[in-house]
Amino acid sequence: MDDRIPAHLEVSGLIKAVSAEGGFATVLAKGEKTAGTLMIVCCENGTKLRAYERMPQLDGTRAWVLSKSQDTEKPLEFSEYIDRRKRQDSDLWILELDVANPERFIGNQLPQI
Repeated sequence: MDDRIPAHLEVSGLIKAVSAEGGFATVLAKGEKTAGTLMIVCCENGTKLRAYERMPQLDGTRAWVLSKSQDTEKPLEFSEYIDRRKRQDSDLWILELDVANPERFIGNQLPQI
C-alpha cells in the first residue's frame, strides 16, 4: 500500500509554507493530480538554482536527491534539464521555491557558509 499524500496536496502545502515564511513558490509544471511525482527547484532571489527529486533508496524509502545545479557559466543547461524532465514525465509536478534556505522545506539542509 502506498502511503504518499496526493501530489496536489503536497504542492499546495509547500506553497503555503513558503509564503508564510515570506518567500515565493510557483508551479512550473502541473503533473498528475494524485499520483504525480514532484521536482522541487530551490533558489534564492532567482539565483543558485538547484533541482531535487525523490529517488528510491535501498531500504524502500524515497529521499530527496539533488539532480541538477545551475552552472553560472552555462545557465541555459539548467532550464534545458527542466524542460527535458517535463517532456520525459507527463505526471511530473515542478515547483519552484524562492526563499532563504529553501531546502528546509523538503528536509534537506544545506550548510550555511
